[in-house]
Amino acid sequence: MTDNPLAFIFPGQGSQQVGMGAELARTYPVADAVFQEADAVLGRELRQLCFEGPEADLKQTENTQLVILTCSVATLQILKGYGVTPSAVAGHSLGEYSALVAAGVIDFADALHLVHARASFMADAGRIQQGTMAAILGMETERLHELCDTAEGIVNIANYNCPGQLVISGEVEAVNQVLECAKAEIGARRCRPLPVSGAFHSPLMAPAQQKFASRLESVAIQPPQVDIAMNVTGEFATDADGIRDLLFQQITRPVQWEKTLRILEKTGIRHFIEVGPGKVLSGLVKRTLPESSAMNVEDIETLSLVTDEHGNGG
Repeated sequence: MTDNPLAFIFPGQGSQQVGMGAELARTYPVADAVFQEADAVLGRELRQLCFEGPEADLKQTENTQLVILTCSVATLQILKGYGVTPSAVAGHSLGEYSALVAAGVIDFADALHLVHARASFMADAGRIQQGTMAAILGMETERLHELCDTAEGIVNIANYNCPGQLVISGEVEAVNQVLECAKAEIGARRCRPLPVSGAFHSPLMAPAQQKFASRLESVAIQPPQVDIAMNVTGEFATDADGIRDLLFQQITRPVQWEKTLRILEKTGIRHFIEVGPGKVLSGLVKRTLPESSAMNVEDIETLSLVTDEHGNGG
């Protein structure tokens, strides 16, 4: 694998859909075991929610984050069985926890406990102080910074996804102000509110961040077994205390995804595999690093394509 280095990238909230992971779990006992472990650790029927819905429950932050983590780790275990191994990993927002499991930094049970707490605290913060998020396409980063700085209220860039794709987050009125200004400059089709339950990656999540601190302290964090690029910095992290601090910061700080992809490319990686539901991150790779390849694994068909190209057994 060293002459053809791969990065595994893990999706975050928004990639969920009813039925995700079901086909893989039916076919691969190693994936089914991940869902069974999640049910046992959490004491609930996460597997049933993931496979059967209802969709309204699946969309709730407290559920969404857990099912995406579990689907991603189940898919990861299948890839391991085929000898598909990464030289580096990264995850988008929530996906960072799947990446930490892949890098051996935390075990899956601890990841479940952390994500359960994180999701619950974030949902609570969203109920206490209502906020929202919106995607802005085709606007220069500096110009969007200016619009956020001059808006009345709290609003900031929350996701630097790829060139020309940014997400803002903050108080509802402040986000709407920025949206109206952006629509006037680049057109309404390039500006869209996102269906989220809070202003994630903004100062409005500070109450969640403070509650989460003690949970982070209670979890054992190991040095990464492969390189892991972190959201807050877009750089590699190597020590346990540094990773713990970055996970704390991540709740209120922007996701530096474009920077993350570029740092992975600098290490010589030209092949990216999106591990888990959806193919949003694969699209971001193609727009950020057009010379690199990106594939996703979310079902038997996409798994076969990846293992045919990068696997060595099964």
